[in-house]
Amino acid sequence: MARAYAQAVSSLRLAASPTVSESERAIVERAVGLLAGRARCRVAEAHRHLLRMSADQRRDPLEVAHGVIRLLDVSDAVADRSVPPLVTAALTATAAGGPILAEPDPQGHGFSAPSVGPGPGGSGARRFEPWLAMVQRVLDVTPGMCGYLSAERDGTGRILDLVWAAATPEASTPDGLRGVQLIGKRVSTQFPCAPDSGRWDVYQDVLDSGCPAALGPFRYGEAVYTVRAHRLGHGLLLNWTRHDEAGRDSERVAGTERLGNLGWGEWDLVSGEIYWSEHLYRIYERDPRLGPLSRAESDALAVPEDAPLIRAALEAFERATQVDVTTRVRVGGRVKHLRTVADAVRDTTGRPLRIYGIVQDVTERENDARRLAEVERRLADEHELAGRLQRIILPLPDGPIEFPGLKVAVRYLPAGTEGLVGGDWYQATRLRDGSVLLAIGDVAGHGTPAATTMAQLRHALRALAVTTGDPGILLGHLNRLTCELERETPELSATAVVARFDPNRQEIVWAQAGHPPPLLCRAGRTAPLDRPPGPMLGVVDEAVYPTARLPFRIGDVLLLYTDGLVEHRRRGLDDGLAQAMRTVDESVRACPQQPLAQILARLRQANPDDDTCILAARPVSGETRDLRHHLRPLF
Repeated sequence: MARAYAQAVSSLRLAASPTVSESERAIVERAVGLLAGRARCRVAEAHRHLLRMSADQRRDPLEVAHGVIRLLDVSDAVADRSVPPLVTAALTATAAGGPILAEPDPQGHGFSAPSVGPGPGGSGARRFEPWLAMVQRVLDVTPGMCGYLSAERDGTGRILDLVWAAATPEASTPDGLRGVQLIGKRVSTQFPCAPDSGRWDVYQDVLDSGCPAALGPFRYGEAVYTVRAHRLGHGLLLNWTRHDEAGRDSERVAGTERLGNLGWGEWDLVSGEIYWSEHLYRIYERDPRLGPLSRAESDALAVPEDAPLIRAALEAFERATQVDVTTRVRVGGRVKHLRTVADAVRDTTGRPLRIYGIVQDVTERENDARRLAEVERRLADEHELAGRLQRIILPLPDGPIEFPGLKVAVRYLPAGTEGLVGGDWYQATRLRDGSVLLAIGDVAGHGTPAATTMAQLRHALRALAVTTGDPGILLGHLNRLTCELERETPELSATAVVARFDPNRQEIVWAQAGHPPPLLCRAGRTAPLDRPPGPMLGVVDEAVYPTARLPFRIGDVLLLYTDGLVEHRRRGLDDGLAQAMRTVDESVRACPQQPLAQILARLRQANPDDDTCILAARPVSGETRDLRHHLRPLF
């Protein structure tokens, strides 16, 4: 039985999580914390869920962690930032006559926890319930037999009696009571000889002096104990330690049950005898004096929808197969998820003679998994919604766009599959005077908010271009719009480049707002343009955006892009920029007559966790018009 019990317990242990390097550990822990906070689950469960997402997507956990941080590391206006009511009640002083947290210690040791019951300065009424509730919550997760007992004293301060005010689940008395059943019971009625024992005098000294004391070892019944007493407020915190081998084994088993929130039982099919461990009674919230549940009582607790699952488990058990099944039961007015691991000792024909098993309360785990799945579903829905929104407001052309004297090609490189779409956008529009407006921009953030802001900026630029074609003035208008939006959405910011190509003068006038510099390939060599000054959009009210000019003639190639092309968390910006320039040079050398397709086909974003938008343009004449079918397969 002991071996089977150990094996069953081992089967319930959680698998060790893969480790990450110290430099990356903080990122994973941050992602796990955000996930746990959004799902309102335990951190360990959130960590397991992140690893499962990594395995399902066949991606490194660090990449998944970056995606989670990007998705969830935002202010949540509906987040519950309130202090738990119990803590609020315990820490808040009320009007006269109400509970207080602490009162002056009559022994001169500062402030102490309040007392319960009559005595010097006491009223006899049970007071300071919030404080006692906090003590009980601590003892609920404390192993072994421990209790907090309030002292009732006479007018001279001598102990009249001790009353159980809080107790650990494993605390028990000879009358069969245990745990919270002890609260309110008097020690003098449970142990009639206690007031006249020497231990009572030691307790009196602990209360008077505040010095802790240990009593024993002493024998009580068939066991040997040591009791340690500490003063807590005007009561005693007592801890009993059992020293005999049987007691230690019992305590180890009880500790294992408590840590795993599980209990074990045996059913002798020959004699009909059934045994439940202490924690199994606690799982089913059943008084041990009533004995184990009967078959009818057990069936009555089961959730009807789980009947097929239970039948399948019983059929497997009849085939001499170990059962490992999680079902639901209704206990105490709520549904619990209980995992049962059961096996049997069988005769030579396979007929079970004795059934033994472990029942583990996995309600919290199941609830955590359900909440995590709901968070993941909501994120997936947001991803799909943002993706549809982006496709509507940012349609990508099937091939190159041809304007008078100019050919433009666009490519959008989305982030990893687990990430939401970003706020990257482009614009390529012919103006009334025959010039061509080119623009590219990036809204900070991801998801629906970024896509919505991106739509506002892109459509605003198209509308404003009816009134002016000056890139600096257009960026000034976009900046004022972004500042207005920032008042509704704090910390909103964006970057952009706006350029106007004049085919008659073969010249480009451009301005930028905190955006990476465009790249110009001329005579087979690519270099970044010197940027005119200009702050990010939404940062400085009434900002001014000066323009710059450059000739743009046959053979030149201009590349506008968003930061995902050149920025990466593990490399410097200069490295990413150098790689992009090498790729443009190689593409132009490989296909000098039609370089746009080669450039867009070869460029890759430096940061796979960020979206990237690329716009490439080159001047053309009537004699050098490209054949669209050469490029169509690449767009």
